[in-house]
Amino acid sequence: MAIAPAKSPSGLTIIAGGGQMPLKVANAATSAGRAVHIFALRGAAEPEIENFSHTWINFGHIGKILSVSKAENCGEMVIVGSARRPRLADLRIDFGALWSLPSLLGLMAGGDNSVLTGIIEFFESKGFKVLGAHEIAPELMAGKGVFSRRRPGKADRKDIAIGLEVIAALGALDVGQATVVAQQYVLAVEAAEGTDRMLQRCKDLNKWGKSGSRKRSGVLVKCAKPGQERRIDLPTVGPETIRHASKAGLAGIAIAANEVLIVDREQFIKAADDAGLFVIGVDMQDGKPA
Repeated sequence: MAIAPAKSPSGLTIIAGGGQMPLKVANAATSAGRAVHIFALRGAAEPEIENFSHTWINFGHIGKILSVSKAENCGEMVIVGSARRPRLADLRIDFGALWSLPSLLGLMAGGDNSVLTGIIEFFESKGFKVLGAHEIAPELMAGKGVFSRRRPGKADRKDIAIGLEVIAALGALDVGQATVVAQQYVLAVEAAEGTDRMLQRCKDLNKWGKSGSRKRSGVLVKCAKPGQERRIDLPTVGPETIRHASKAGLAGIAIAANEVLIVDREQFIKAADDAGLFVIGVDMQDGKPA
């Protein structure tokens, strides 16, 4: 009796953190006819994950990811969504993870890019091909040019240029994907708190130099760090970004073309227009606003 050849793994594993991006990727994959299984991080992933084939996991459930992915015939993986780096005390190591414990503990050290690159290398050593969210859902990637009704002025463009220089300079230190610049003055650089909380602390800082004026000023500049691993943790913006930028009194947002993902693009642009903010896609090749 002839033995049928082994079926090549065609399904997609998605390790889902918080936010809508994992759902966007899952919808794009299923619309393309792909089978999807989502591993949803407890305390982070959205409840709508349960509309798909899914497994709820804690940090450290490596054995479950490997065994269920094999059973679901998944050979490719996307890691997407927000999540805070766990403390060692928060890890819930399952039996399957014990065999890889030294490698897993090694992933806890270093900066974000070092950790994320290590995660990719770990799963690729287990036979997965790790893809970026934009490779499954390219429509999520920001393009070049002005998206909003409002356009950046000359002063805004100077702020954008400074912001790009700041992120480029700090990239070697594995620091942040965003900065806020107002009147050519750096108000804040994103650290571990994330973009939204950085914008919250800019609310009072952005009153500097205005002398009581209510006029908006300052730009949120957001792009990938130089040398950053593009398959995981690409910068993301959405309607909430607009809300926080508006509360901070900013004039607009500059995002790197082909480096930043947009959640709910139509709502993102509508929110910018309603708030009177500009949104522009920056061409990173020449380092200037498009």
